[in-house]
Amino acid sequence: MATFSFELVSPERVLFSGDVTSVVVPAAEGDMTVLAHHAPFMSALRSGVVTVNGAKRLFVRGGFVDVGAGGLTLLAEQAVAVEEIDAGRVTADLKDVEEDLRDAKSDEARARLAEKAEGLKAMLAALRH
Repeated sequence: MATFSFELVSPERVLFSGDVTSVVVPAAEGDMTVLAHHAPFMSALRSGVVTVNGAKRLFVRGGFVDVGAGGLTLLAEQAVAVEEIDAGRVTADLKDVEEDLRDAKSDEARARLAEKAEGLKAMLAALRH
């Protein structure tokens, strides 16, 4: 099977860089599978799991997808290997965010907190699959 270059970058580090045969990406329009010679494409990322070669699973939240002649690049606001997610910490963070959401005084604060809560829920869902 043909390979292509894939790189997943977060503000903290490069989580993955190498040649792959397939990557499933949680694009804003829905999950998409990228294979070698994929048509050029750009999209926003939604919170979810990136699956590399059908095995390696990486959780991403926010950012952009770019498929071009050079391969696939994901620029994620947050990215972590699924096996590194601490369910207890995420659950506690979600509880705190939901409390803050109930107490939020402005629409802007509610929107920001609701987005953060959705990202944390997606992270917990990644652990169950």
